Parts: sequence; structure tokens; C-alpha cells
Amino acid sequence: MISNLIFYFCLVQKFIKIYRQNIYGVMGTLVFHILLFAAFLLSDVDIKGNVKEDAILIEFPDIIPEPEVEEESLEEKPEVRTDKENYNNRSNIASNRSATENTTKSADEFFDDEYLKELEAAQKLVSDVNNQLSKEIVDLSDIKMPVETTEGMDPDSIKNVIYTGESNIIYFLENRYHLRLPVPVYLAQGGGTVTVDIKVNQAGKVTEAVARQNNSIRDKQILLYAQEAASRTVFNSDPNAPASQKGSIQYTFVAQ
Repeated sequence: MISNLIFYFCLVQKFIKIYRQNIYGVMGTLVFHILLFAAFLLSDVDIKGNVKEDAILIEFPDIIPEPEVEEESLEEKPEVRTDKENYNNRSNIASNRSATENTTKSADEFFDDEYLKELEAAQKLVSDVNNQLSKEIVDLSDIKMPVETTEGMDPDSIKNVIYTGESNIIYFLENRYHLRLPVPVYLAQGGGTVTVDIKVNQAGKVTEAVARQNNSIRDKQILLYAQEAASRTVFNSDPNAPASQKGSIQYTFVAQ
């Protein structure tokens, strides 16, 4: 009996020793099995190892065939108008035609008058341009002019008005009289009066001559003739006169 107890005690001690030596392995195995059992429970796995799967139900809607739609005819149906509509259409067409004819007639009359005026103005402009282009450029310094002189005359008897036929020349220069006065009135074909503003030095020479514009004169060439004649004019010398005395010469041209 004692020997059995001793044997049992030794066996228990041995198991305790073995348990102590493998306590961590035993605990790990126990924990592993617990976790494995819990996993089976969560995944709804039975003891035999069969997994329960829920059936998936797929519902298909009933397919109902759509009714076929007949295509509409592309041909336009003839428009049926009443007698009243036809009458209104005819009235509108007649009114539009009448208005168009009146407008066209008025436009034609307007453009006829305007066209004639424009055509006449254009022809005149072309004629003027051709006349200007056909004129030769004249060197005024080469033109010879008759000269009215006062050599040997008493200064008191010299007048500032020179008559040359139907035309005349009048100059205005205070306390001065001319010694040589070119006469350009025979050179131009057109007529008119031209006034030239002049400046004269103490020696009696014209230092500046500018013809005034005159819109009534058609032949603009006489402006140049008058200006050239004024620049050739010579007056008496006067040391007491201003260094640049202002005056003017007026030329009256008669159409030839």
C-alpha cells in the first residue's frame, strides 16, 4: 500500500515536473483550440466541417415587348386654304407689287436726277483736270512784260494810277513813287482784280510780294502774273523810309 502511494506520488511528481517544463506549450495549445472553436462558431461551421451557405435569390423582371411605333410619313399634307384666305393672299400680293413698283419708280426718278448731276460734275472735273494738265509749266522769270517808267519825269507829276486801256494798275506806298512798273494785264485770258501785298526796302526794291486769294477769279494764272509783276517793280530810294515799308499794288485784268 505504501509502495503504491510512493509510486503514485512519484508519478504525480513526474507529471508536475513535465507540466512545469511544458506549461507554455500546453497553454498555447489550449488557447489555440479555444480560438479555433470560436472561429468555427463565428463562421457558422458545424462539427462535421460543412459550411452553411444561404441561398441567393435573383429576381428577373418580366420583359414586356414594346409596341412598334409606325413612322410618320415624311410627305407633307397639302395645305387646304379657304376662299377667304386665298382672297387675302391675292390682296397682299397685289399690295406688295404696287408698293414695289412705286418704290422702284421713285428710286428711278431720284437716281436719274442725281445721276445726271453727278455725271455733269464728274465731266466738269475731268475737263478741269485735263485743262490744268495740258498747260505748260511757265517760268515766270522768262516772261517779258511791258514796263511803265518815270525816267526824266518830275516826281511831283508822277501818279500812282496807271491806265493801260480798259485795265489799270494802282499802287499804295506812302511818300514813294515808282521808277519801273511792269504791266502784266496783257498776259492773261481771264479777267479779275488781284491785289498784291508788298514790302519795299529803302533802296526802293520790292523784297516780298504775296498775291491775295480771290475766289471770284477762275484763271488762277493771273495771280502768279500779278505777283511776278509786283516783285519786279522798282520804287524811288528814300533813306528816311522804314527799312521794310509795307504797301500794295492792285492789278485789274480784262478778259482777252
